[in-house]
Amino acid sequence: MINNSLMLYLYDAKLTNPNGDPDEENRPRMDYERSINLVSDLRLKRYIRDYLLDKGYELYVQKIGDRSVTAEERVKDLKDANDEEIFKKFIDIRLFGATVPVKNDNKSFIGPVQFNWGYSLNKVELLEASITSTFASKEKNQQGAMGKDYRVKYSFIAFSGVISGKRAEYVKLTDEDIALLDEAMKKAIPLQATRSKIGQTPRLYLRVEFKDNQTMLNDLRGYIKLAGEEESLRSIEECALECGRLKAYLDQNKDLIAKVYYFKDDELRLLVDGKACSILDVLAGLQVKEL
Repeated sequence: MINNSLMLYLYDAKLTNPNGDPDEENRPRMDYERSINLVSDLRLKRYIRDYLLDKGYELYVQKIGDRSVTAEERVKDLKDANDEEIFKKFIDIRLFGATVPVKNDNKSFIGPVQFNWGYSLNKVELLEASITSTFASKEKNQQGAMGKDYRVKYSFIAFSGVISGKRAEYVKLTDEDIALLDEAMKKAIPLQATRSKIGQTPRLYLRVEFKDNQTMLNDLRGYIKLAGEEESLRSIEECALECGRLKAYLDQNKDLIAKVYYFKDDELRLLVDGKACSILDVLAGLQVKEL
């Protein structure tokens, strides 16, 4: 049986574009009133899907070669498939769910793994630069085409996510699938770097696994904060993560928690009530497993 889990995922972005907004000339998504950088859940799921694809898993949401295909084309060989056959074929449906057109109908599956939007723990400034292509902008215009390149100067991004044990049971999610998810959270972003995405580094991941499929705790982002110059950060060396309230909250609920799976980047400094500590200090009293 799969039990519920609650996830906390932190990564930083330096001179890169974590999630471009096509409605804003591909500028990084922002809450301009608060100067907070935003990243959609779909961007994070895309990293995970691309990582699984590179490992040889067949996905429901994927291109064929370099060509985008319709949902109908992805399931053309599954016209008479039952739900279990669909779950068995596509790991991303087991994880995230999907709407699948089968037998002239739509099957909708709510995935057990869900993330909400990520946001930066610091105030973020944007960098705007002009770029020039070496190709002519038009056949008669031999000058290179001009464009804009938008990046964040530094953003420390926090995501929260859940795994629903009840939904996991329905879509046949396995412990092996969850282990792959943990692996992707650690490795996917660095391995999927492109010109606009290079400069992003996972810093901390916690998956708090509960003892049943009934328990859930609050969004863990509410129990952490960055210690440093909030409005002018430029690198991981200039800040630390204050975890005193997180430690207290996990300890308060330790009887509900079966195990905490974690990884922590060596460059991330942790504090408990202003004093330097290790990740094991934060998780003291809990069963833990390092990824």
